[in-house]
Amino acid sequence: MASMAEREFKNLSRFLALILRHEPQLIQLDVDKQGWGSIDYIVAHAPANLGDVSREKIEQVVAHNDKGRYAISPDGQQIRALQGHSIDVDLQLKAATPPARLFHGTIEGFIPAIMAQGLHPRSRQHVHLSADVETAQRVAQRRKGKTVLLNVDCNAMLADGHAFYLSENNVWLTDVVPPRYLQTVSLRNEPEGLDGPA
Repeated sequence: MASMAEREFKNLSRFLALILRHEPQLIQLDVDKQGWGSIDYIVAHAPANLGDVSREKIEQVVAHNDKGRYAISPDGQQIRALQGHSIDVDLQLKAATPPARLFHGTIEGFIPAIMAQGLHPRSRQHVHLSADVETAQRVAQRRKGKTVLLNVDCNAMLADGHAFYLSENNVWLTDVVPPRYLQTVSLRNEPEGLDGPA
């Protein structure tokens, strides 16, 4: 089977994210409590502007998506997004112990509100955090504006009773990050203010 063109791949991936995370009603997709939807139904009801959607193309998106956003059920009949839902699903996440520090990428314009109110999931179910600076930077660069990285003090959050979860594709999740656990990260990837000015 030939690989899909990059544009076709991206369009199908975006469509899957939309119907599995946010708007299954666009095609009247029945998504169960754990977020699973029928692959055959998606193939049969995909909009014409996506071209010829097939099971094989959906499997390509699952296998080659750079963020590992999707999973196929063990029986091969269903697909789900692994995190990022605005619809109410129970992904059966188990609490996990994160590293001492996690990172969140954003842009400069959001920093005053974040430092006053903390990180909140907004329309999603959880706040998404990255284990490394590079991933957090890539997330932030999807928005227009100067990239700012936030360092999350996970040890302090755990000590204060906050829970963390690790998704199947290694994205760290938590319900909220109050501002007292946040610190901006300098361009040299060192937390500002830890050692004072150089």
